[in-house]
Amino acid sequence: MINRTVLVVDDEPDVLRLLQRILTEEGYEVTAAKSGDAAIKAFESMPRHPDLLLTDVVMPGMSGPMLVDHLRGVNPEQRVLFMSGYDDRHVVRRYVVEQGYHLIAKPFTVKILRQAIDSVFNGKKTRVQESTH
Repeated sequence: MINRTVLVVDDEPDVLRLLQRILTEEGYEVTAAKSGDAAIKAFESMPRHPDLLLTDVVMPGMSGPMLVDHLRGVNPEQRVLFMSGYDDRHVVRRYVVEQGYHLIAKPFTVKILRQAIDSVFNGKKTRVQESTH
């Protein structure tokens, strides 16, 4: 059986390391990228498309929605889970929530992350989880 793979993208190094550790402990093969450009390079070098793209929405340079548009141009069926600390921002509403993507609010617990990932893989619509702050 092939393990599920996750490409994680976040511009905050501590958040990226934490997510990488959590997801590895959950049994996923994780590739981490600190920017949209780095994520594209990682995506292109992976032996197969990741089972899940977990990306921050608001990042310097290429935003999460811009990254998703690019990667879905290569793999239209790419599963996506967005995360953001900015629930009320226009970009989050317009390019994530209104487009029907899954979204979890930072900070979140491991339980909320696990539930959101399960929702993505099971095709359930879970757009916004309650923030823990």
